[in-house]
Amino acid sequence: MHNDKGRIILITGATDGLGLGVAKLLAASKSTLLLHGRNPAKGQAVLEEFRNTINNRHIRYYNCDFASLTEVRLFAATIAKDEERLDVLINNAGIGAGPQVKYRETSQDGYELRFAVNYLAPYLLTNLLLPLLQRAAQKSGTARIINVVSHSQEVLDFDNPMLERDYNGGRAYRQSKLALVMFTFELARKLMGSGVTVNALHPASLMNTKLVRNWPLKPKNPVKKGAEAVAYLATSDKLKRVTGQFFYGKRHAVALIQAYDVLSRVRLLELSEQWTTIQPQE
Repeated sequence: MHNDKGRIILITGATDGLGLGVAKLLAASKSTLLLHGRNPAKGQAVLEEFRNTINNRHIRYYNCDFASLTEVRLFAATIAKDEERLDVLINNAGIGAGPQVKYRETSQDGYELRFAVNYLAPYLLTNLLLPLLQRAAQKSGTARIINVVSHSQEVLDFDNPMLERDYNGGRAYRQSKLALVMFTFELARKLMGSGVTVNALHPASLMNTKLVRNWPLKPKNPVKKGAEAVAYLATSDKLKRVTGQFFYGKRHAVALIQAYDVLSRVRLLELSEQWTTIQPQE
């Protein structure tokens, strides 16, 4: 990728866990970091910590609750107003199965909460920020979209996408992550040759994050391991032209078979357009 100096990188879910780990790795560069979170006090505390410990004044914080598509729209509009371009978008924000896996929650828009936060929010945000990413690609030759997913995926049931029947938090989480992989592959196909690459990765298994601990599962990997994989996808020159791929850490991997079915991907994106009322990228 081009020189770190002057790059603009947006990391969602950057005030805790993996996102914070990625931000710490990238903050030492001369890049401009745009950090997203949903707790203003926590966000400002992270911002002040970075400004006091790292010699990089080009770090900004933005607040947005991904359980609200209205807030996502306002967030994207603010970024578009503040920035002339965007070199890297890291869609990291997400929630796990929750401590009560039989308890179904909904977003502010009435969608199943995990599907809304883990898939619909990044789908909408990415589409709204595509003009900034394309502008960066025109200037430097490349821009990157990185979708943080999981190797734990489950087939999406189009007759019951919001799991109004037979709800389970683990299933909801796995379906939302597969949906994000499917979006990755289809968007990469549509953007082929534009200079904007789109890849998905499972950073590392069972990292010591709130998402894992609240499942509840026993962590077995440090956050740094996953953060290094995300940073690698964001900065490695070896991946400058790589697009439409699924990674497990720093290695190419294979997603669930439904992600490779074009008809399923197209159906998902048609529904996503209806759910978010946004025109897809042509």
